[in-house]
Amino acid sequence: MDDDDKPASLASPACFLHEVDPAYAGLPDPAAPRDWPQVNRWRKAERDRLIAARLAVPAETRAAFGASIAEQVLAEIGAAAGLVVSAYWPFRGEPDLRPLLQSLAGSGARTALPVVIAKGQPLEFHAWQPGDPLERGVWNIPIPAAHAPVIPDIVLAPVVGYDPACYRLGYGGGFFDRTLAALPRRPRVIGVGYSGARCATIHPQPHDIAMDVIVTENGIVRPYASTTRALT
Repeated sequence: MDDDDKPASLASPACFLHEVDPAYAGLPDPAAPRDWPQVNRWRKAERDRLIAARLAVPAETRAAFGASIAEQVLAEIGAAAGLVVSAYWPFRGEPDLRPLLQSLAGSGARTALPVVIAKGQPLEFHAWQPGDPLERGVWNIPIPAAHAPVIPDIVLAPVVGYDPACYRLGYGGGFFDRTLAALPRRPRVIGVGYSGARCATIHPQPHDIAMDVIVTENGIVRPYASTTRALT
């Protein structure tokens, strides 16, 4: 394996805003006064950097990481029969959890995919399992062809970046936070991403909602935990 193909190539430097402005050191209180325009500029730059970094990783390495993530997600969920589990269609180098959806469906879970309804609106979750028909949705991401809304018990949410408090840096549309706030009951939310996407903090805004855990190829991150649980 060449150096460029090693898993370590996914490693990402720590977020650096706290190095150029001491006001951003540590894990800030989301309710504290902030220079939000500066934070938003930083988050956009960090988002672009992290997406470029993961797309630069060889596809076979990402596939291996995705398999490790799926194994840990299954262990984290436990008995899935009767649960509604929503994942996502992989986009821009995200971990591919489609085989995981197939495993969950085979174990008696009902599986689903998120659907963008309109800009600024919460997502819907529509029932779908591998083999069901698809159509093109927003950004040409496949969505279930049948309109079958469900309320998930577990949501698997891809992360562009994450921090030790399990706050998620997404694509900037606010869809997941808006959706979680609007659901009639709160599902268990498992963020999934690569360990190289870890930041010291994403500088969460007041509306940001933390994930319950983050699963990476290297282990499971629980809020403010000092270590991750590695695979045995």
